[in-house]
Amino acid sequence: MKFALQINASPYHSSTSFSAYRFAFEVITQGHEIFRVFFYHDGIYHAMKSAMPPDDEFSIFSAWQTLAQQHNIDLVVCISAAQRRGLLEENVAQGFRLGGLGQLLEATLLADRFLVFG
Repeated sequence: MKFALQINASPYHSSTSFSAYRFAFEVITQGHEIFRVFFYHDGIYHAMKSAMPPDDEFSIFSAWQTLAQQHNIDLVVCISAAQRRGLLEENVAQGFRLGGLGQLLEATLLADRFLVFG
């Protein structure tokens, strides 16, 4: 089964981000596919290149990057939401890319299941 996810919550504001990551990890572990993760609203903060959590905390930023690299997951950051919050292209972390609502629409059409977190 092919899944697409939308994440609206900021990385550390609540447990929403970690729940989305764990869901994606388990979906892949069970042999399914994550087609795309679309970061929207405050979810765009997942893609900040300069984000550095303390060494003793789980880094949701690098977790998404690693999962995407290992399993060919498209990590798309809404360009409009990013611009509104001051996240410019040169500040987007490796593994993430800026895109528009067209990529979100495409994800909903191509995936078997679409879930929203946050």
